[in-house]
Amino acid sequence: MDGRKNNGGHKTAGRKSKSDEQKLIEKLSPMEDTAHNALRTNVEAGEAWAVKLFFEYMYGKPKQSVDHTTGGDKLSIPVSKWV
Repeated sequence: MDGRKNNGGHKTAGRKSKSDEQKLIEKLSPMEDTAHNALRTNVEAGEAWAVKLFFEYMYGKPKQSVDHTTGGDKLSIPVSKWV
């Protein structure tokens, strides 16, 4: 036995099956008008979270830039030391 079946996590990880997603959509579909009306009401009331949600779905989220290496600090390594 090489123990590969003991790697763990692979049976429950990943995307749900298409049939599970379809069942959820069928359950939620009757509430679609209610959800749209609630969002409309909150956007009209000026609720910040609702306005943000509306714009993110309408136009997409703005690009986010993340500096993974320096934490925002500038690097001061001389070019001659790269080689």
